[in-house]
Amino acid sequence: MSTAAVPARSGQVLADLIPSSRVRDVALVAGGAVLTGIAAQIAVPVPGSPVPVTGQTFAALLVGTSLGARRGLLSLALYALLGMAGVPWFAEGGSGTAAPSLGYVFGMLLAATVVGALARRGADRSVLRTAGTMLLGEAIIYAVGVPYLALAAEMSLTAAIAAGLTPFLIGDALKAALAMGVLPTAWKLVDKR
Repeated sequence: MSTAAVPARSGQVLADLIPSSRVRDVALVAGGAVLTGIAAQIAVPVPGSPVPVTGQTFAALLVGTSLGARRGLLSLALYALLGMAGVPWFAEGGSGTAAPSLGYVFGMLLAATVVGALARRGADRSVLRTAGTMLLGEAIIYAVGVPYLALAAEMSLTAAIAAGLTPFLIGDALKAALAMGVLPTAWKLVDKR
């Protein structure tokens, strides 16, 4: 096995540039779960909403695009399973299965898979494609999280949209803008080596 850097090729995600091994994959999956758990602790309560603004969604989408669909799914599944089992790394140190915001975590599983598959097709290599990829990932998270919030918190769908979607749109646009800078820049740096 060579330790030399692998040149960037189509069909790769950023994690594929690290020499391949099972140890690498396990470390990347565990590292993605830990990154998501740490980012979830960056939380700002939203008045009138049981869901805070966190760095969790950004981390989940970054994990998916950087690791690819399979490893991204495994990483977010590890995050979700350990959080549901009691590890206090959901938003604001939460854990378990009773949180009305758990649907967003389930949405992150699906979103990481989708953005990872798109990244393998080069969707993270330009600013515009990265923007579209991140916005699609965020839409998937909301498509699962908001209806779950409505059911778990016994709200109408309109109330769940007002409490679990509308207050987060500006923050999610900022997260997408950050990803638009980070991911294409990482690929440009790799291509220069």
